[in-house]
Amino acid sequence: MKVRVLGCSGAIARDSRTTSFLVDDDVLIDAGTGVGDLTRDEMLRIDDVFLTHAHLDHIACLPLMVDTTASARTGRPLRVHALPATLHALRQHVFNDVIWPDFSRLPSAVAPLITFHPLQVGDLRPIGHRVIEVLPAEHSVPAVGYAARRADQAGAPWWVFSGDTERNPAFWRRVNQMDVAALVIETAFSNRERELAKLARHLSPDVLAEELDHIDPARRYPIYITHTKPAETETIMREIAQFDRVRPPRHEVVHDIRWLSASHVFEL
Repeated sequence: MKVRVLGCSGAIARDSRTTSFLVDDDVLIDAGTGVGDLTRDEMLRIDDVFLTHAHLDHIACLPLMVDTTASARTGRPLRVHALPATLHALRQHVFNDVIWPDFSRLPSAVAPLITFHPLQVGDLRPIGHRVIEVLPAEHSVPAVGYAARRADQAGAPWWVFSGDTERNPAFWRRVNQMDVAALVIETAFSNRERELAKLARHLSPDVLAEELDHIDPARRYPIYITHTKPAETETIMREIAQFDRVRPPRHEVVHDIRWLSASHVFEL
């Protein structure tokens, strides 16, 4: 299984694309502006999209991608998986025949271009030779994270994505039960904007440090930082690099923390 990073920025700018991950060549996790770098043929291979939540930076390219592939999608609708609240937001505010055509009824209600599939935290969705698990998230709107692994290999490790989240004990309880190959976790704001991060239900480096203390000390895996704002990335990563030098009582813990960049490929 491969997970290709199409976008992992908290905002747009030159060479910055918002959140989207391509699992193998047929599953998207989030549909931010990174999807726009795919060719039309690559978009046509995608059968399933798993959305973490309804914010624009995570769904921006979904309606455009459906339109781009529409002529070849008849009889093979794109399956969109998300929380009921996220699907409701898409229906009400995006695919509403005002902002964008309602492709869940076009070209007809019996043969649409997209179908909506509600999910809940804890669900396991088999997709071919992989399984996607829905993880809890704590954000300003209903949100989830995801974990993915091969289903055809016993004991295959998980690729884990936190989604947009603030403090999240339930997430760590489940992650500590998993054999994790890599963790992708957001840190959207620097410590200077810690209060704003709290209001927006995002992580800042100081809060991330406290969250990482929930990891079972016996477990070690690389941790990739995502969703940084382009103007703040250097500051955020510098503050994260200070964790183990300045924070008691976990001096013995050395995290393998890396900045995530677009085009990175996870091989599992």
